[in-house]
Amino acid sequence: MGMRPSNVTESADREHSEHATSTGRPGDQEPLKAGLKNRHLSMIAIGGVIGAGLFVGSSAGIAKAGPGILISYLVAGLLVVLVMRMLGEMAAADPSSGSFSTYADRSLGRWAGFTIGWLYWWFWVVVLAVEATAAATILTSWVPAIPQWTWALLVMVLLTVTNLASVGSYGEFEFWFAGIKVVAIAAFIVIAGLAVLGVLPGSEAATGAGNLTEHGGFLPNGPGAILSGMLLVVFSFMGSEIVTLAAGESANPEKMVRRATNSVIWRIGTFYLGSILLVVMLLPWNSKALAADGPYVAALNEIGIPHAGTIMDVIVVTAVLSCLNSGLYTASRMAFSLGRRGDAPKSFSKVNKRGVPAIAIWSSVAFGFVAVVFNYTSPDTVFEFLLNSSGAVALFVWLVICLSQLRMRKIIERDMPERHTVRMWLYPYLTYATIGLILFVIGYMFYDEEGRQQMVMSVAVGAVVLVLGIWLQRKHTRRDDEQLTTKG
Repeated sequence: MGMRPSNVTESADREHSEHATSTGRPGDQEPLKAGLKNRHLSMIAIGGVIGAGLFVGSSAGIAKAGPGILISYLVAGLLVVLVMRMLGEMAAADPSSGSFSTYADRSLGRWAGFTIGWLYWWFWVVVLAVEATAAATILTSWVPAIPQWTWALLVMVLLTVTNLASVGSYGEFEFWFAGIKVVAIAAFIVIAGLAVLGVLPGSEAATGAGNLTEHGGFLPNGPGAILSGMLLVVFSFMGSEIVTLAAGESANPEKMVRRATNSVIWRIGTFYLGSILLVVMLLPWNSKALAADGPYVAALNEIGIPHAGTIMDVIVVTAVLSCLNSGLYTASRMAFSLGRRGDAPKSFSKVNKRGVPAIAIWSSVAFGFVAVVFNYTSPDTVFEFLLNSSGAVALFVWLVICLSQLRMRKIIERDMPERHTVRMWLYPYLTYATIGLILFVIGYMFYDEEGRQQMVMSVAVGAVVLVLGIWLQRKHTRRDDEQLTTKG
């Protein structure tokens, strides 16, 4: 699906229009308000990699791979670091509310930007329903008198109002909620680290690394379990890229993108590898407490921290609300960008007097509300389809980022060399290696019995959107050719 030279010019013109207006410079459309402060973006970048899946979902990975889950996290983390470096190179040179979708449009063709933009929107609106239900489940256990569906509704309404108020409201909400996540995981690392070292009273038995090699060895279920574990953990990294979308609504996007890109290594190394290492050192990988209570509650109970379950429930609710907040923001900004480029209804690109794309927000949250309803009425049919059809989108997004960077590097060096402040390491060799790793993971998902259904449905939905994208590009190409013929 080669891209004609005229498509580069057309895409660049549409991207220039979006970029100029979204950053507050003169344009023919109302701009997004640059209301995010540096501290907002810093916390969005740090908190973006800490989702509710880390606190509760990582136990499934530990059960699958044993202590070898550390290798799963290491490989997945390395993949994210490389992808974020590529995305950071493009975003620092040309910040955009559409981020990788805009870069795919410009470098690969309109069909690519259209396809990955809508798939990404699809992923996040489904996440809205998942996280709203998760929050409602915990809140109902605290206040049983209020039905679960009422809690889900209240949570969705609260975050809709937050996003509609202003981008600053989103940033402030995310600053504090992401801050709670960061403080919680940092406190866990300190407490668990002291326990592993035998410093805490009564923690002498936890010293050493016995649990990493006992109970069947470091790889109790064989080397293949590393890949199976990777399939369970790789999607928990989705959200790292949000800062590149949010940067377009800040006063100094290039600086913040560089900072976020450079810090992604220590963020993943500390929050994921560091905390999971401590969990599997404190408890045997096959401990029943890990599956029953979750890894962090089980570890805190092992140390003897009182009320660990309640504390972690509060933190998980915070993480869920943070994910919901960011999910709605991200989905609406992607819809806004698609609208600006003519790949979605024009109404999506309209900005209200507070500088936010209200219609894009309402459209995104409306689908989220519908998905929440399906989660209660048809959990094993419609909602299961929604989950499976969006499950592999992260891999598609990362693959498109890699392919876009291969071409965008040349565009940046040609058109904006002075803004080429972030560079992918060992280009193009590491880019090709990352593409190979992503394709390997995709292939393994087709092979893996648990991942196959998810991949098949995601590919099916992706194929439908791709066909629409190709049709749209050809339609606009024919229209442009007709206009040129008429003028000639």
